[in-house]
Amino acid sequence: MKKLIISTLKTFLIGAVVLGILLFLPAWTLRYWQAWVFILVFQTAVNAIGLYLSLKDPALLEKRKKVGPASETSPTQKIIMSLAMVGITTLLVICALSVRFGWSYVPWVISIMGDILVALGLFINFLVFKENSFGGASIETYEDQKVITSGLYAHIRHPMYAGVLVMMVGVPMALGSYWGLVILAAILTGLVWRILDEEKFLKNNLQGYSEYMQKVHYRLIPKLW
Repeated sequence: MKKLIISTLKTFLIGAVVLGILLFLPAWTLRYWQAWVFILVFQTAVNAIGLYLSLKDPALLEKRKKVGPASETSPTQKIIMSLAMVGITTLLVICALSVRFGWSYVPWVISIMGDILVALGLFINFLVFKENSFGGASIETYEDQKVITSGLYAHIRHPMYAGVLVMMVGVPMALGSYWGLVILAAILTGLVWRILDEEKFLKNNLQGYSEYMQKVHYRLIPKLW
C-alpha cells in the first residue's frame, strides 16, 4: 500500500509539472490562481481514480495506460488522437495567453463552476470504469469482452465520452478564458469523429453491439444525439 501511495504521489507531481509548464509559462506568471485550482482539481480527481483502479481493477488501469496515437491500430484513430493532443495543448496555451493579455474577463464564479464541471466529468468517467472493465483508452476489443448495457450505458452508448464532454466544457471556464471555448469547438468535432468511427469498429468486431445500438438510441446526450 505504501508503494502504491508513493507511486500515486509521483504521478500527481509529474502531471502537475506538465500542466504547470503548459499554463504558467505562456501566462508568464505564477499568480494565475485559476490554473492552480484547475491543476489541483484535475490531478486530485485523476489520481484518485487511478488509485481506485489500482486496488479494484488493475487490469482496466493497464488498459487505460495504452493511450495516444501510437496505441491505436486504426489509421483514422491515429489521426484523430494526434489532432486531439494538439488541440488540447493548444486549448491550455490559449487559455493561459488569454489571461496574460486580458483577451477576455471571466468572473471568478464562472471559473469555479468550470472546476465543478471538470470534477463532475471525471466523476462520470469513474462511474463508467466501475461499470465497464473493458473501458480502455484505445479502440480495440478484448478477450471475453461483452456489451455493457447497465448503469449509464442503459441511457447513452458512450457515457465515457459524455464525461469527457462535461470536463472539456469546464476546462476553459476553469482557466478563465472564453477564447478557449473556440478551440474547444474544434476538439469536440474530433470527439464526434472518434465516436462515429468507433461505432463502425464495434459493430464489426463486438458481438451484440448492433443490437445494443437499436435499443439505446442516443450516443452522447439523451434526447439530443
